[in-house]
Amino acid sequence: MPDNGTAIAANLPLLEAIVRRAGDLASTFFRAGAQTSAAISYKEGGSPVTEADMAVDRFLLEHLRELFPDAGWLSEETADSDERLGRSQLIVVDPIDGTYAFSRGDTRWAVSVALVEKGRPVLGVIHAPALEATFVAAAGQGAFLNGAPIRVSAREALAGARVVAPRGLAGHFARSEHKFDLQTRTPSLALRLADIASGRHDLAIAAPNSRDWDIAAADVILTEAGGVLSELEGLPLGYNRKELRRDMLVAAPQALFPESLALARAVSKGSI
Repeated sequence: MPDNGTAIAANLPLLEAIVRRAGDLASTFFRAGAQTSAAISYKEGGSPVTEADMAVDRFLLEHLRELFPDAGWLSEETADSDERLGRSQLIVVDPIDGTYAFSRGDTRWAVSVALVEKGRPVLGVIHAPALEATFVAAAGQGAFLNGAPIRVSAREALAGARVVAPRGLAGHFARSEHKFDLQTRTPSLALRLADIASGRHDLAIAAPNSRDWDIAAADVILTEAGGVLSELEGLPLGYNRKELRRDMLVAAPQALFPESLALARAVSKGSI
């Protein structure tokens, strides 16, 4: 008889199919190199939300609750409820991660969905239709990009590492003795973390204030690819908490993680 982890992993193809359909829906509003056809409004604080975000959110809510009927729900575009805190499973959704990019015709956006089980993500899909890139993972089953297995970079030291740094902190990394190869910052945090999982980049540091929906799918993909995602205390991230806001994050291969974490702590204190 299959264990619970195997049973959950069996849902990954079904989850991927739903997320791909959500990406198709978003793509009907997307215009590469031009403003979206979707109506745009602004949240408190000034971040944009589009008609496409809301349409994808409704689509995912309907179809994912059919796939995981006992799971709670957490989405960037749905009002949160403490009801989810009593559930052992949680669906975590960012309907369009990188909405500002999406709205301006930048291809670097994605639909990001994770299933959390007892506080840790066990399934994750990050689908970037305009890039023709789909990252998936199930706990214990490996991570994949467009069906091919992926692994983090094999780099063993930070010297010369390909680094993605937060806005406003690039100067810290430019002055580092490690002589980093600074990379262009992708608007979607989920895709930035997936680029660590695929080995495209070696280290990513994200400024404080991301939310669980930005990172949950990327967390399981990165973990299954041999990487680590953590806040500054260096512990695995817990999910389905009342507090959604995250501190500074560091993502790196396991071999680089201790050194990367020390670097992130130094950056947070302004000591480099």
